[in-house]
Amino acid sequence: MYEVLSKYTIEMEIVPYISIGQRGFKSKVPFCEIINCILYKLKTGVQWHLLPVKHLFSGLTLHYKTVFGYYRKWCKEGVFKDCWVQLLKKNRSQLDLSSGAIDGSHTPALKGGEAVGYQGRKKRRTTNALYLTDRQGLPLAMSVPVCGHHHDLFDIETHFQELTSTLKQADIALNGLFLNLDSGFDAENLRTKSESMGIIVNIAHNKRNSGVYNDHYFDQELYKERYAIERTNAWLDSFRSVLNRFDTTITSWMGFNYLAFCVIGINKFTKYKKSR
Repeated sequence: MYEVLSKYTIEMEIVPYISIGQRGFKSKVPFCEIINCILYKLKTGVQWHLLPVKHLFSGLTLHYKTVFGYYRKWCKEGVFKDCWVQLLKKNRSQLDLSSGAIDGSHTPALKGGEAVGYQGRKKRRTTNALYLTDRQGLPLAMSVPVCGHHHDLFDIETHFQELTSTLKQADIALNGLFLNLDSGFDAENLRTKSESMGIIVNIAHNKRNSGVYNDHYFDQELYKERYAIERTNAWLDSFRSVLNRFDTTITSWMGFNYLAFCVIGINKFTKYKKSR
């Protein structure tokens, strides 16, 4: 059976951050096998009721509804984000923070649900979220999704705070952080917010603001580093449950995103350690 991560890797890198109930029912199967099922769903995008559970468990086989129940419980508790924050904290020396990038991404929401709205440019219902990456394109954080009809600057101060708070949780210093952003983020309130946090933003000038006086410096050469975030999009799109949103709840969809972050990060960090 195809494995996204080996069971040993899951046991060492993800299971330690899984919450274990103090009372009531206790699982009779290893958590690493339950997570392996969820990772299979993440990668393939298969519907929950079509999970090949008989092939994913080595001993006792859980019903797909039980696997889904564990996933929903862990999503509500923010387990997968906590896992990603701890992975970042442990491996932050391997990040390339000489520059970073922020960009918005509209994801088709095939079943509707929370934070879903019609996006005219894509001619379909989507969810919009902001992503922050390092210079190599490794995803570091995401904002809470909003309806697809909102543009990237919608409530930008709140979402910028959400992105940077994840970095702070991972003990990544914000002061002096350099971020590239496209012209869709050319707004004074974002510049003011970033400046108050000691973050340097290199934002492309928006032609729609041509009538507004703008003396902000823009470095075209450094801006070329922003395109690393397109690599991020390609990596995330390889996970079918992230490429298209099938989940009707925000917590479930964010859970799959953070799990994808974990898989990308673990593979990168492991490769780095082997090369040393």
